[in-house]
Amino acid sequence: MRFISEAESAALISEELAFTAVREALIAAAEGADSFPTVLGHGSDSENRFTVKSAASRKLAGVKIGSYWPGNADRGIPRHNSIVLLFDQTIGRIAATIEAGTVNAYRTAAADAADALARADAGSLRDGTQALYECAVVSKVRPFDTIHVVARSAERGERFLAEHSRKGLYGRLTTAREACLDADVIVTATTARSPLDADWIRPGTHIASMGSDAHGKQELPPTLLKKARLFCDLPTQSVANGEFQNIADLVADGTLRLDALGDVLTGKAEGRRTPEDITVFDSSGIALQDLWVATALLNAVPNAPSVTDGMQPANTTPDGAQA
Repeated sequence: MRFISEAESAALISEELAFTAVREALIAAAEGADSFPTVLGHGSDSENRFTVKSAASRKLAGVKIGSYWPGNADRGIPRHNSIVLLFDQTIGRIAATIEAGTVNAYRTAAADAADALARADAGSLRDGTQALYECAVVSKVRPFDTIHVVARSAERGERFLAEHSRKGLYGRLTTAREACLDADVIVTATTARSPLDADWIRPGTHIASMGSDAHGKQELPPTLLKKARLFCDLPTQSVANGEFQNIADLVADGTLRLDALGDVLTGKAEGRRTPEDITVFDSSGIALQDLWVATALLNAVPNAPSVTDGMQPANTTPDGAQA
């Protein structure tokens, strides 16, 4: 079995690798690769939560486990963590394990769809939680001259800006209202259960909602969604536990149209039509993205065998054992 540690995957990942892999995964999702229902669970303490997402294509099959342990902040370690498992599809054992805490932040940021849906002249970005990764990736596809950062505390915001500047990205702290009123692109990546104000959003804005991935989460108001053009990574998941769960009935009866971003990328669906369109992309996160990024990381390791080459079992489990 191949193994990539957290330190190794963090050293290998880049905005370019994540962007390319996620784009390919979104196209695969639109073309029929399977994403299976998400499992939502919690630890012995119900405040500690995890999700299990799985998927399969013709060449890849695997699982991504993501955890959220809020108490880790008091221990000085990340609250979020991820691990990706890829199957050897010949014998059903795990062929590769990739620790992917930092990688997951890049993967999430790479899916925000600004390249496909934002106006070509977009020059102002508003971001929140996970902002460093989001800004770094989005800035690769749009030349922003202003980045607004919304932080829950001034101290955390200043620390972020210092880290931001080391990557050559410069911004300023502001209120959510001020940022939204000025922004051409808005990225929300929070655990919010109450939405921002629809009146803050100007015509022509592109919004990427990255944080709604469970029942009850909500970053955007339905009044905004009803006047926007709507896109997502996987429609069935988006209306089940993504941002569009709050308008699922309107999507189901055809009142609102919802397109997969993969269809936009391949020309099967229309993206932004006019400079005045408000476009909203919901990224609830699909395992196909994790499998594609994990495979790209494995391929980036020099002289390593492909995860799809197959492997011989070192030992066997008796037939009839419960899977």
